[in-house]
Amino acid sequence: MSKKSDNPADPFKKALSDATRAMANEAELNIAFTVDPPGLSEDTMRLPQVTRRMSHQEVLLARGTADAYAMNLRFHDAATHAKYAPEGQMARDLYEAMETARCEAMGARVMPGTASNIDAKIGAEADKQGFSDISDRALAPLATAAGYLVRHLATGRDLPAGANNVMNLWRDFMQAEAGGTLEAVNDVLADQTEFARLARQVIEDLGYGDQLGDDPDQQDNDEDQEAEDDAEEDEQPDSEGGEDEDDSNEAEDSDEENPSETEDTQSQVAMEDMDDMDMSDEAEMADGEPPLEPPAPPPHSEADPNYRVFATEFDEEIKAEDLASPAELERLRAYLDQQLEPLKGAVSRLANKLQRRLQAQQNRSWLFDLEEGLLDAGRLARVVTNPTTPLSFKQEKDTEFKDTIVTLLLDNSGSMRGRPISIAAICADVLARTLERCSVKVEILGFTTRAWKGGLSREKWLAEGRAQTPGRLNDLRHIVYKGADAPWRRARPNLGLMMKEGLLKENIDGEALEWAHRRMCARPEARRILMVISDGAPVDDSTLSVNSASYLEKHLRDVIAMVEKRRAVELIAIGIGHDVTRYYERAVTITDVEQLAGAMTEQLASLFDNDPRKRARVLGINRIKRA
Repeated sequence: MSKKSDNPADPFKKALSDATRAMANEAELNIAFTVDPPGLSEDTMRLPQVTRRMSHQEVLLARGTADAYAMNLRFHDAATHAKYAPEGQMARDLYEAMETARCEAMGARVMPGTASNIDAKIGAEADKQGFSDISDRALAPLATAAGYLVRHLATGRDLPAGANNVMNLWRDFMQAEAGGTLEAVNDVLADQTEFARLARQVIEDLGYGDQLGDDPDQQDNDEDQEAEDDAEEDEQPDSEGGEDEDDSNEAEDSDEENPSETEDTQSQVAMEDMDDMDMSDEAEMADGEPPLEPPAPPPHSEADPNYRVFATEFDEEIKAEDLASPAELERLRAYLDQQLEPLKGAVSRLANKLQRRLQAQQNRSWLFDLEEGLLDAGRLARVVTNPTTPLSFKQEKDTEFKDTIVTLLLDNSGSMRGRPISIAAICADVLARTLERCSVKVEILGFTTRAWKGGLSREKWLAEGRAQTPGRLNDLRHIVYKGADAPWRRARPNLGLMMKEGLLKENIDGEALEWAHRRMCARPEARRILMVISDGAPVDDSTLSVNSASYLEKHLRDVIAMVEKRRAVELIAIGIGHDVTRYYERAVTITDVEQLAGAMTEQLASLFDNDPRKRARVLGINRIKRA
C-alpha cells in the first residue's frame, strides 16, 4: 500500500494532468511539473512547477500552459505544418506564431474555459519579456505581434496589457499591409491547410515573400501532371514498338548481307579492347595496387555515434582575450567588480574558509621517526632521558591533491544574463585564486553559440535544401577564460568578458561537456575534477526545431554516462534555479544565485575531504534514473 502524499499540490497536479490528457485526446501523454522551461515533445509535456503554497499565479500559469499545449496536440497536424512551412527565418517565425494562435483560438471556440487560462499564460510570458515597457516598435517582435493579432481577431478577446502593447505597436502596419487577408481568419480557422495558405499570404503581404520558398501547392500540381504524363506514355499503342522492331530487323538483315564486313568490325573492336586492357594492366603494375577506399570518418561524439552535426566549419574554440580588446576587458572587469561589491566580504570569507580547510589537510599528515627532515620536538624527551637514543626527525607527507586540476565549465547562455552570470564569474575568479595558493591548477571554460537561431550553419542548411533531421544546427562557441597553466593574475580581466553585451546566446551542454572532458584527459595531473555550473537543460531553438524535442538532452545524458563510466574525471554540477540532479549523479541545486559561492566552496572542499562519508553527505549524491 503506497503512502499517501502530504503535498497539498499533488491533488491539483493529478486533476490538471487528467484534464489535459482528456482535452488533448492523448490518454498516454506523460505530464511532468518541473522548474525547467515548459515544453512539448511527442509524448511528454513539461509544465511549470506548482509549489506547496499553490499561489494564484502558479495555478493560473500551470493551467494556461497545459491548455495551450493540449490545444496544440488536438488541433495541430505536424505534416501539414511542415508542408507549408517557409524557408527564411523571419517568415518561419511569423508562420509559427500564427499557427500557435490558431490552435489557441480554436480552443477558445470549442472549449471556452481555456481562453482565460491561456490569457494568464500569455500575460506571464509578456511580463517576463518586459513587453509592457516597450515604446519603440523596432524593439517589439513582429512575429509575436502577428500571433497576438490573429488570436485577437479570431476570439474577440482583449489581450493582457503587455501583449496588447506589442500588438498595438505593429497593428497599424499589419492591417495596412495585410488587413484584407486577415479578414478571412475566422473563415479558415478550423482548416489548418487553408489557414497555412492564408498565413503564407500574410507573410507575403508583410514583405517577406522572398523567404517563403517554393509554393507547395504548385509542386503538388507539377507532380500530378508528371504522373499523368507518365501514365499516357505507358498507354501508347504498340505501333511504335513495331517500328523499333523493324529498325532492328533491318539492321540484322544488313549484317547478314555483309558478314565479312561485320566480322572485321567486331575483330577490330576486340583488338582495341585488348589494347585498352593491356594498357590498364601496365598502369596498375607501374603504380602498384589500386588505393583502398578511404575509411569512414569517426563519429562526431564519442558518447553517442548517432549524434549528428550538420556543419562544424563554423564552430570555434577561442580565447577570451581574442573576443575583446584589452581596454574593453579591463572596463568589463571593472563593471563586474562594481556589480559584486556588496558580496565582496562574503565571498572573501568563503575563499579563506576553503583555503584553511585545504591547508589544514595539507599540514595534518606527517611521517615520523625518520633519519632526516624536521627535528621532532615531541620526541626530545627520549633523548634527554637516554642520551644514546638518536634524534628523531619528521617530514610532511605528500597530500593527495597536490597533483590535481579543477576545471570550471560555465554555462554562458542567454538565460544566465544578469546576476547569475555575475555571481558565476566572480566565484570562478575566487576559486582560481584560492586553489592556486594551494598548488591546485584551475581551468575556466565557457560555452555558448556564435548566433541566435542557427547562424551560418542554418543558412547553409537552407541553401542546401533543408535536409531532414540534420542534427545540431548552430555554430558553437567554446571560450577559454583561463588555461590550466596560466597564472590567475594574467587571466583575471578575461572573466569580465561574460558581462559583454551579446555574448550570451544558446547552450548546447553535451558537446561542451565532451570538449571539457577531452581537454582534461590530455592533462598530466593524476586527479581531475570537472565542475559544471548551469541553469537548466540544453536549449537551442534552431536544432530543436528540426530534430526531436529531446535531441540535445539525450546527448547530454549520453556524455554524462560516458564521463562517469570512464572515471578519468570526477564530475560534479551546480544548478542555478533549476534542478540538474536528473542529469548529474553528484549535483546540488541552489534557488538563489547568492548561494552559489557557498555551494561551489563546499562542493570542492568536500571532494578533498579524507572522510568519504562526510564527502558523500556534503555532495548530496542523487542517483538519477537514466532515460
